[in-house]
Amino acid sequence: MSANVLAKVPGSWILLAAIGLIALNMRGPFVAVAPVVGPMQAELGFSPVELGLLTGIPVLCFALASPLASFTGRKLGAEVAITLTLLGVLLGVIVRSAGSGALVMLGTVILGIAITIGNIAVPLIIRRDFAPARQATAMGIYTAALNIGSFVTAMVMAPLAELLGWRLALAACGVFAVAALLAWVLAFGSRAFRPEPVPAPNPARAGIKAASRWITVGLTAGFAGQAFSYYGVTAWLPSILADELGMTAAEAGAGSSLFQILAIVGGLGVPLAARFASTTAVGLTLGLLWLTVPVGLLLAPELWWLWSSLGGIAQGGGITLIFIAIIRLARDQASAGRMSAVVQGAGYAFGALAPTLLGYANGITGSWTVPLLMVLGSALMFLLGTALSVRHVPKAR
Repeated sequence: MSANVLAKVPGSWILLAAIGLIALNMRGPFVAVAPVVGPMQAELGFSPVELGLLTGIPVLCFALASPLASFTGRKLGAEVAITLTLLGVLLGVIVRSAGSGALVMLGTVILGIAITIGNIAVPLIIRRDFAPARQATAMGIYTAALNIGSFVTAMVMAPLAELLGWRLALAACGVFAVAALLAWVLAFGSRAFRPEPVPAPNPARAGIKAASRWITVGLTAGFAGQAFSYYGVTAWLPSILADELGMTAAEAGAGSSLFQILAIVGGLGVPLAARFASTTAVGLTLGLLWLTVPVGLLLAPELWWLWSSLGGIAQGGGITLIFIAIIRLARDQASAGRMSAVVQGAGYAFGALAPTLLGYANGITGSWTVPLLMVLGSALMFLLGTALSVRHVPKAR
């Protein structure tokens, strides 16, 4: 009977559900470390530098492994690339929970590389398998689910660690990978394991203009500004609230949670807004929302809840808009993969610097003014780079 029910479900719905489940795996395994860092450090004797690597390695993988991820997608096809992502996540969480500090680091590297492949492959699946009018919605659901996965993982990890220990708690992240893999096989069957190289770009295709290099540069600058702002605010917002307003750790954590969860509104809201306004207007609006975070924290930190909320909407909507631009501006799958690899690779490399640079600036100045001005600069980079690039994005028909 269950087979008959599934047979009546539209294939696009199954694929959309699979993409949502995949997204739960794309950030959650990294967020899971912070709530259990205390018992992990006590057992393994990690230094502060090593603890920093646990959060820094994934972002570095996003930057350094993007060419490898793009190559994997071209040579094996997006279906197999996603399968490798989910198997890699499952392997990574198991290795990370299995033994010594070296295995924790190795598992983190495996997770970083696996998820980098998924970062490139998922937009390609959305571009290829959804009608243009539904691509933005599918991308919005994907980016919203990224933040749902982060939020849910952060919420349940500490109590789960108290119940099962930190190793089993971290290993529990593999449940999402198993669920996503089952949904992925349900959506594609044997194609999920059968390599199908992506055809090379065909320059002879008439009437199709490739995205110019300057558009790619603009999107890269926009993504770099988004990544720097996001990782900088994520790393230091609790400390800013504690220092400026005297908040407890729990109260400051609430501000950070608000910044993360409101990204769901941005991810789902951008596709809806793009139906009624130009992509340029959407990009400018998101840029202005980003600017409220550093400006607001500098001028009126007591309204932190407002700036956290507006920034959350901006960060969820910003990455959605840039991915929509990539899949609509690229002339074919191969070009979309290359453009995505360039934009994400350079953007994440810039974003990976944010926690260290902001922390250093705070250390030498003794205040958060200079770090927030740096976030202001990166938010302006997002606004200008994105707004100038997305004005070329065609409307879906």
